[in-house]
Amino acid sequence: MAGLVRSPDGRIAVAAGKSRPRASAQERERVRLYEARRRFNASLVQRRRRDNVIAGVAGGILLLGILAGQASYYTVGPGTPEPAPSPTPTSTTSETPAPSPTATDSPTPTPTP
Repeated sequence: MAGLVRSPDGRIAVAAGKSRPRASAQERERVRLYEARRRFNASLVQRRRRDNVIAGVAGGILLLGILAGQASYYTVGPGTPEPAPSPTPTSTTSETPAPSPTATDSPTPTPTP
């Protein structure tokens, strides 16, 4: 019994009676390759997802670090704005210094009461 068989390269050939076991082996090989490709593709999808999560977390941590650095730079570091002078009230009374005693050559006696 001869049948038509499609070869792996796409050609159609007439198969002899003994070709059924060979066709079955080719079919098993095709299924094995398909499953291997499917598992490989699934692992690629899983890896991409994992890499995206890692990149997102690392990017978020980096952004938080940058924001914290900017905040600390402008509140504590050299980027702190100079304080603006505020008007201070001036006192209207002026204190005059007490006159200093003049130096004399001889001490003056003080009367005793």
